[in-house]
Amino acid sequence: MAGPVVGNDSLATLLAWWAQEHGDEVAITYLDYRFSVDGVATSLTWSEFDTKVSAVAAEVQAHTAEGDRVVILARQSTEYVVALLAAMRAGRIAVPLFQPDLPGHADRLAAVLADCSPTLALTLDDQRELLDSYFAEKGIGVAHVTSIDTVPDSRAADYAPFVPEPDAVSYLQYTSGSTRIPAGVMITNRNVVTNARQNTECYMTDEDDYGTLVSWLPLFHDMGLVLAVAVPMWSGRPVVMMDPIAFLERPIRWVAAMANAEGATTAAPNFAYAYAASRVSDREKAFLDLSDVVSLVDGSEPISMKSINRFADAFAECGLPRTAHRPSMGMAEAVVLISSGTPGELPKAVTFDREALTRGLAVVATAQTPSTTELVSCGRAFDQQLRIVDPESGKLLDEGVVGELWLSGVNIAQGYWNRPEQTAESFGQTLEDDGFDGSGVDGRGWFRTGDLGVLHEGDLYITGRMKDLIIVDGRNHYPQDIEATVEQAHPAVRKHSLVAFSVFDGQSEQVMVMVERSKVVEAADLDRDEVTSAVKAAVSHHHGLSLHDVLIVEPGGVPRTSSGKVSRAVCRKRWAEGTLKDGRPA
Repeated sequence: MAGPVVGNDSLATLLAWWAQEHGDEVAITYLDYRFSVDGVATSLTWSEFDTKVSAVAAEVQAHTAEGDRVVILARQSTEYVVALLAAMRAGRIAVPLFQPDLPGHADRLAAVLADCSPTLALTLDDQRELLDSYFAEKGIGVAHVTSIDTVPDSRAADYAPFVPEPDAVSYLQYTSGSTRIPAGVMITNRNVVTNARQNTECYMTDEDDYGTLVSWLPLFHDMGLVLAVAVPMWSGRPVVMMDPIAFLERPIRWVAAMANAEGATTAAPNFAYAYAASRVSDREKAFLDLSDVVSLVDGSEPISMKSINRFADAFAECGLPRTAHRPSMGMAEAVVLISSGTPGELPKAVTFDREALTRGLAVVATAQTPSTTELVSCGRAFDQQLRIVDPESGKLLDEGVVGELWLSGVNIAQGYWNRPEQTAESFGQTLEDDGFDGSGVDGRGWFRTGDLGVLHEGDLYITGRMKDLIIVDGRNHYPQDIEATVEQAHPAVRKHSLVAFSVFDGQSEQVMVMVERSKVVEAADLDRDEVTSAVKAAVSHHHGLSLHDVLIVEPGGVPRTSSGKVSRAVCRKRWAEGTLKDGRPA
């Protein structure tokens, strides 16, 4: 699939290309459900889009210098995308963030702003007062604040053309913080354009000008940014967006947007597929035709075949191809896409011997295997190199042996902003016998992901995060396995809203579980002792582990990252600080 040919590509120069080629065609549509249950659609053609980006870029240039950081602090909207591309077109470093009233993330936002030290903040006019109040409350100083939606299109005439360097930093993608304090991944123009091409070739059709991107994912998240911004800029295909809240309120909005689009490609974390399957009624399905859906990208958290099948079964009557589902692996340091299943093939899973996995071996379970774990294949690396490596010795491991994922490719980022030690620990590693004289693709070296996985029959299976791994008495336990057991231990445990993690009490590793109360169980009816006993018994039976404690909190009480994933790292941190509390009466 050929994309545009433009010198010194950046996402912003790609936009200019499509404005020339398809100026009058619709580029971006935003479905706004804030004031109407049916949604209000706002669209921009490629030409209108390009003009607005140049106008805001001129405003950015007026208040900043080359290399300055420009943060986008606004709700999901077409203006957000305009602001992001405008910062890039101006030759500045864009920092896609979120509005300061995002529940539970005010302190994280303050930490990120302190880390990147922006010169300019771009927001929406009706959020300006909120932003000013937030800056005052947190003692944050930003030299300039501009309302994106008040910049007139005529300002485009003042834009001073800027030629981007391929290896200059385009934007900082702050990690969601699931395993550490958020770090700004330095994504270059070459990195993001490469991964935009990889995503287009991996997930979309080969037909020119056919296909639509559909997304509710937050634009400050790597998957959301690439799906709704980078891929359209590379492929010239239109995108239809909505706010994450719009999806959570009524998942039919997402599914209907796919049905109404030509050749839809979308992406979501695994939970979203099960959630949509359970919340879309039979009456609503009667109006849906999903036979034209091209790809359902599934990633960002452990993938469950149960969720995949639930979605496929729920919408089979709507003509949804089961082969559209594409379990994948991605991360911010690779821009996003790393690996995916083969187009046109059914998603697949393998049931492994759980005991063998604790010893670092992937052994396919038999009917006699007493304890098992089902893992979904994330396919094979797409246009980049992936190796499984012993994290201690740095030696390549054979297929069937669990180790750390190492990556090399043109899409792999430069490193972490203002973190030379962390960058040196993770990027530019040398790997013997890698097929590239140890130096990786084009001499770029290897990136240590911190993810644990195994190759089985050539496919990648993710087993966990190194920093989340629970090691007790020399045995490895993957927290997602324990969490899957706890979910089924008692009906009062809320699904997909719990964490298992280990803490050091000064003498040994202790295993903890934090669960949210299910909404179907009233707080007054909750028997904490019964739930605790059931959870401890299930974990002891299935994993041979004694839980140190079971913390039961109200719905929404388990700490999460900005992208909605439960955060084991935050739980560990709060336990160490003595601030991790459950709902027991004082």
